[in-house]
Amino acid sequence: MSIITGPFRVALEHGSLVRELTKREILGRYRGANFGLLWALIAPFLMLAVYSLAFGGVLGSRWPTVDGKQGNFTLILFIGLILHAFLAECLTQAPRLVSGNTSYVKKVVFPLEVLPWPMVLSALFHLFMNLVAYLVLAVFIGQSVGWTLVLFPLVVLPLVWLALGLGWGLAALGVYFRDINQIIGVLSTALLFTSTAIVPISVIPEGMRWIYRMNPLSFIIDQARDVVIWGRTPDWQGLAVYSILALLVFYMGYSLFRATRRGFADVL
Repeated sequence: MSIITGPFRVALEHGSLVRELTKREILGRYRGANFGLLWALIAPFLMLAVYSLAFGGVLGSRWPTVDGKQGNFTLILFIGLILHAFLAECLTQAPRLVSGNTSYVKKVVFPLEVLPWPMVLSALFHLFMNLVAYLVLAVFIGQSVGWTLVLFPLVVLPLVWLALGLGWGLAALGVYFRDINQIIGVLSTALLFTSTAIVPISVIPEGMRWIYRMNPLSFIIDQARDVVIWGRTPDWQGLAVYSILALLVFYMGYSLFRATRRGFADVL
C-alpha cells in the first residue's frame, strides 16, 4: 500500500516545501529580467508571432480539415509545440535533479523524493500560460473556442503522471550515469520530429506511421487539439489505456528512485 500512496504522500506531507521549490523554480527563470514573471505571458505571444510569420505568411502551410473545419495552422502547431515543450523541459531537467543538488543529498532530513514535483509543476505552470496566450490569439482572430476546452486538464493529466515517473527514473539514473544528460537532449528533439506536433499523421508514409503512434506525445497532442481546437470530446477509451501505462511508468520511476537513493551520497 505504501508504494501506491507513497508518490502522492511525499508531496502532501511536504506540501510547503513543494510550493516553495516550485515558486523558486518559476521565479528563478526570470530573475534579473525587467518584466519578471510577465515573460511567462510575453514569450508565448512572441513565439506565436514567429510561427504565424514563418508558417502562415511565408510558407503558407495548411492543416487537413477535421469534420469539415479548417483550423488556423499556427494555432494547431502551437498546441503541439507547447505540449512537447512541457515534456522536454521535464526530461532535460530530470537527470540533474539529484546530481545538481548535492547539498540536499547530504542532508539526512531532506526528502529527495519531492524534487520531481516542483520541476513538473513549474513546467505545468508554463504550459497553462501558453494556453492563455493561445486563447487570447484565438479570440483575436475569430477562432471559435468550444466548451470542450475545460477537458484540457484531463487530457494533460496522464502526461503529468508520465513526466513525474520519468523524472524520478532519470533523476536516479543521472546520479550513476552522467552521460544520460547528452542522450536526453537528443531524445527530446527526436520526440518532437517523430510526433504529430508538426505534421498530421495522415501525411506520414504508411510504413512509418507506427513510429509516430508509438511516440508518447502524439496521442496527447491529438486529443488536446480535439478538445481545444476542434471542439470534440477526447477518445475516453484511448485516454484510459494511456493513463494506465502512464501510471505504470509513474510507479516504476518512483520505485527505482527509492531503490537507488541509498547510494546517492556515496556516488556524489
